[in-house]
Amino acid sequence: MRRAESIRFEMPGKLVSPAAWYGRDMTENHSWLEQLSAEEVGEILTAVRTVNDKNVSMLGMRREDFNLPTLSARMQQLARELDQGRGFWVLRGLPVDKMSERDAALAYWGLGLHMGTPVSQNARGHLLGHVIDEGVDIRNYSVRGYQTSGRLPYHTDSSDVVGLLCLLPAKQGGASSIASSTSIWNELLQRRQDLAHLWFEPWYFDRRNEQQPGKAPWFVSPLATWDGEHLSIRYVRPFLESATRHDDVPELSPERVAFLDLIDEILAEPGFALQTDFRPGDMQFLSNYAIMHARTAYEDYDDPARKRHLLRLWLSMQDAREIPPDFGRGHQTGGGGRGGIAAVSRVSEPLAGTYE
Repeated sequence: MRRAESIRFEMPGKLVSPAAWYGRDMTENHSWLEQLSAEEVGEILTAVRTVNDKNVSMLGMRREDFNLPTLSARMQQLARELDQGRGFWVLRGLPVDKMSERDAALAYWGLGLHMGTPVSQNARGHLLGHVIDEGVDIRNYSVRGYQTSGRLPYHTDSSDVVGLLCLLPAKQGGASSIASSTSIWNELLQRRQDLAHLWFEPWYFDRRNEQQPGKAPWFVSPLATWDGEHLSIRYVRPFLESATRHDDVPELSPERVAFLDLIDEILAEPGFALQTDFRPGDMQFLSNYAIMHARTAYEDYDDPARKRHLLRLWLSMQDAREIPPDFGRGHQTGGGGRGGIAAVSRVSEPLAGTYE
């Protein structure tokens, strides 16, 4: 394969691949829904007991510590599906209702290790994040969407893969919507070929007050890179727009606003995206290069113990596609520039203050 750095500004034509799909087709084709067998659940529960018996900490755990005699091969196959195939799947059947929250987290972490390496999700250094409404205001530039109950627009995260484990669903709402980035490329190319070059031009992204000391509060990256085989896309419109709050960042041109508006228009069309509801124990994993994801607003139960609660992993994948070092946030906490947000706190909180 040619070096990604030397070819990222080449533009493909219409792409035909497993990554180019439409929600209307996936609604009827449930090949993306994977079910854990009773034997595989047994392997997971045995692995959790083993690490507990050996007092293996979550941060000290290696893949070998979380032994999955048969499920490991399946997890690696599913990891290839994320990077080389349709770009997403849901693994159903983890019995979180019969597990302590800590054991469910250990199981989730251990499964993640069989696909990749966790990387930091925010400036606090969280490697295992809690997606829960903290009652904060999204209009605060230091707040991230997962800390609220509001609607999240389509976006990608700063890692190879993002995973979510549902511990408790919302009382109402909170549905996950996902869309193929490759299909967005195809649609935009067909409708406004004159705008397609904007995918590969540099854009300013707001770091949302999570920059390291002495660094600019924004970074520059193209939205897409093409290596001759894979199209990889990063997209977070609110961060592209809020970057202009900084004095040294130019306003978005009318051409760029039209480009962003068309992307959002395509994403909102009936049948384009796939919407799914989370059940307790569901694990959704997405490639951030192949999938854009969103969430509907949700309402929680009054009882704090029943609040919607998901656990999140950002993974740097093993043997994943090449990406340029300045694609997305560039060299951060993942191997070889594979993503993550460098911690800036004096005291890192890798497990979000829990599961010691």
